[in-house]
Amino acid sequence: MRRVIFNQKGGVGKSSIVCNLAAISAAEGFRTLLVDLDAQANATHYLTGLTGDAVPCGIADFFKQTLSSGPAQKKPRAHIHETPFANLHLITASAELRELQSKLEVRYKVQKLGKLLSKLDADYDRIYLDTPAGLNFYSLSALIAADRCLIPFDCDSFSRQSLYKVLVEIEEVQADHNEKLTLEGIVVNQFHSSASLPKQLTDELVVEGLPLLATFLMSSVKMRESHQACKPLIHLEPTHQLSQQFQALFQLLEG
Repeated sequence: MRRVIFNQKGGVGKSSIVCNLAAISAAEGFRTLLVDLDAQANATHYLTGLTGDAVPCGIADFFKQTLSSGPAQKKPRAHIHETPFANLHLITASAELRELQSKLEVRYKVQKLGKLLSKLDADYDRIYLDTPAGLNFYSLSALIAADRCLIPFDCDSFSRQSLYKVLVEIEEVQADHNEKLTLEGIVVNQFHSSASLPKQLTDELVVEGLPLLATFLMSSVKMRESHQACKPLIHLEPTHQLSQQFQALFQLLEG
């Protein structure tokens, strides 16, 4: 199973959601791989605590290899690194992805990620893909490589307008590149249950027939503490309400 977390809009919690779901997957005993495709490398830092030159070579190194005409090719597992969490492995991201993007687009290397993951499928039960904001080379590569897609949605009008665009883009990817891609649903994130606007927005989206998942993720400072500690919530504070919401979301997706 390969699951991509995608939204055009930044700041909607893509990295937080993908890292916490992957951490729960690993804690449940699934052999889990997370592929960070965002040059900001937030997922990489979240799961390792590393930044800058301390980050081991990962997905950028793989994409550079696809551009090379030399005979030396690293084996697929050479790009993978362990995290401090059992059963959870990572292909890291770095700022170098920005420099590579135009070269990869010109050479049309958008199918290469899927081919890499095909060689790793036998080693992992679950593969999660974190994407940058916007539909660029890396997010398109992930959508082509994945078989399931989640859309994070934080409850404001800007996110709502972006959501409609994302749904159209996913339909186009399904039609043009990956007919097996399934939209699992929309994950409502940073939800304030006591505020009227989030409730109004989510109710309206349900009336429109959009596939909102039943488990909403609350807004909490505990997530920021989790980022600071570089520990997903299942490891930082498993009994916290937000941690339990992530666990419920995971079970919903698995069920």
